[in-house]
Amino acid sequence: MNGRFAAVLPAALLAAALLVAGGAGAQSPDAVRIGVLADMSSLYADLGGPGSTVAVQMAVDDFGGSVLGKKIEVVSADHQNKPDVASSIARQWFDEKGVQMITDLTTSSVALAVQEVARADNKVILVNGAASSDLTGKACAPTSVHWTYDTVSLANGTGAAVVKAGGDSWFFITADYAFGHALERDTTAVVEANGGKVLGAVNVPLNTADFSSFLLQAQQSKAKIIGLANAGGDAINSIKQAAEFGIVAGGQKLAGLLVFVSDVHSLGLQTAQGLQLTEAFYWDQDDKTRAWSKRFFDKTHKEPTMVQAGNYSATMHYLEAVKAAGSLDSAAVIKELKSKPIDDFIIRNGHIHDDGSLVHDMYLYEVKKPTESTAEWDLYKLIATIPGDQAFKRPRGNECPAVKG
Repeated sequence: MNGRFAAVLPAALLAAALLVAGGAGAQSPDAVRIGVLADMSSLYADLGGPGSTVAVQMAVDDFGGSVLGKKIEVVSADHQNKPDVASSIARQWFDEKGVQMITDLTTSSVALAVQEVARADNKVILVNGAASSDLTGKACAPTSVHWTYDTVSLANGTGAAVVKAGGDSWFFITADYAFGHALERDTTAVVEANGGKVLGAVNVPLNTADFSSFLLQAQQSKAKIIGLANAGGDAINSIKQAAEFGIVAGGQKLAGLLVFVSDVHSLGLQTAQGLQLTEAFYWDQDDKTRAWSKRFFDKTHKEPTMVQAGNYSATMHYLEAVKAAGSLDSAAVIKELKSKPIDDFIIRNGHIHDDGSLVHDMYLYEVKKPTESTAEWDLYKLIATIPGDQAFKRPRGNECPAVKG
């Protein structure tokens, strides 16, 4: 194993994959190891997955490949969207394989579970794919940073914009796990704070193929807005099937509360046009984003999502903090991360709060009409820039012990 990428294998071979991923660590005690723990094969694989490993390796290469005189190695594994599998991998990585930091962690239930392992082992995790604001709320941990976005910033972006545009009655189709419930909760707070009301909600199992019964309930609610508190393959399926049901043609509108550029590309502009969404990063935002995205595209043949770009940013800043601290000690590294602004081509005007949330500018986009697009990945037009202090403002306060007082 050369340390660049650990093989992504089916569940039956998970143990073998971990042994392969860990072998180099046992033989190279002087290496600094970074783990990419992601959904490599299911509904979130396109927005994170193998592309996240590519992005982290790009950061390691751009940093120079070594820190504190030690080689930097990247390992990866598929958490299968299962908290118990993720916890087992994280524990083995931390305790036996010399991993110092884990990133990605798409799926909030996974991130919350791994955050507890990291807390117990006093290790760093930099969360990019998970969204639940509980990660920096009631479950906050001293060596964890929520890097790219959370359910609060999504609610303050898309939710607030839709209500202000007249969408004052909502019905939620909610992914039935930590992420979906947090997104529904945080968006409900924003909707109500802006004078709107929620007429109902339905919980949908993760990785559902048939949304017909759930969409029928939303249709019967007569709500102006159907809020999709889901992501990845679930968001794609619900939007496609809503179009087949003629829901938008019937007068209701969809609010995609967590939609990625990979989702829009998969849906196509004919289906996704007019959808408003909140992102932390878009590949075609400016010259800097285009330059990095071209490098990523050359390796993957896809434009990067904000999760993949966020993993690059988090890894780069982590390595810079290790170098500045002169140590791999987690407390020293986190202290160094929190001591300086976080500003790069991905994160703009960022700073890390005591609760571990990285507060930075977010962007409200609208999906282009087919006639407005000039290329395959020319998908968004910018509606508004949302300053970080507005985007990450919690409508109901914060339960994190680090900020309670």
